[in-house]
Amino acid sequence: MVRKRVVVEGRVQGVGFRMACARRAEAAGVGGMVRNLPDGRVEAVFEGPPASVDALVVWCERGPSYAHVTSTYVVDEPPLGETVFRVS
Repeated sequence: MVRKRVVVEGRVQGVGFRMACARRAEAAGVGGMVRNLPDGRVEAVFEGPPASVDALVVWCERGPSYAHVTSTYVVDEPPLGETVFRVS
């Protein structure tokens, strides 16, 4: 199991980013969370099998169709055992 925190910049709020992210994470069996940040960015944490987490990180680089991602920042973290994905 791995855990990665991703901060996404660009036009990522008000475009369905969090809900699309949650659907993908749940389908992949990944735990964690996604939330809007006050400065207009989106933060997501993914925890699960390396291939599934990596696929979600790659998805964050483009986001849903109405998003316009300009950059992503990824930080590896120690796994905490999260198995449920939530939208904050």
